[in-house]
Amino acid sequence: MAGMNSRQEHGAEATHTRILDVAERLVQTRGFNGFSYADIASEVGITKASLHYHFATKAELGVILIARYSEAFAAALQRISATPADAARRLRAYVKLYADVLTDQRMCLCGMLAAEYATLPPPMQTAIRAFFEVNEGWLAQQLELGVRAGALALRVPARDAARMLVGALEGEMLVARAWGEPARFAAAAALLLGQLAVRAADGRVARRPRSRAGARGHAARVPGART
Repeated sequence: MAGMNSRQEHGAEATHTRILDVAERLVQTRGFNGFSYADIASEVGITKASLHYHFATKAELGVILIARYSEAFAAALQRISATPADAARRLRAYVKLYADVLTDQRMCLCGMLAAEYATLPPPMQTAIRAFFEVNEGWLAQQLELGVRAGALALRVPARDAARMLVGALEGEMLVARAWGEPARFAAAAALLLGQLAVRAADGRVARRPRSRAGARGHAARVPGART
């Protein structure tokens, strides 16, 4: 920042990050409308004037929070895509992203914001939709991969199934939170994924043998997957 020495710049950047960390936790536990700048300033240990220096308005803070959360989530999806796992395992890894947040006694940031959607400024609304579009697109890709490999069975287009999965996971987080039992989320998510698995004639989940060559062939069609 202009007019600052390196120590001051480092301190300003640390404060900036601390503000975002505190605000993110507050959104995930209280909702965007459940806290004020005074709450953040008190927890960070700065004045409200200093807070406004970093983020002029709460709406600006909200947009930046969504962008940061979306970038972190997208990076997590890329890491999952880069693993040599099959589609079913990637879906379980996706569910774990939600489960880990819930275990930390938080909610998905964008899920919490979606519940307050009508009260949020347009830039935040646009950013929330973009977050879910990325998630749905990634899930649809994994579902299509699973169908091609013969491991998953869909009765609807992959994009529709992806929307159903995102909605179900976000909703189950809310229910599990109400009970204070993350295990409820885990059980519901496992049941949900189980409904997508191909089943043998006797009703059990069919375990289709996969050759190394076949697995590599399917993975090659997914951006970021290793061959």
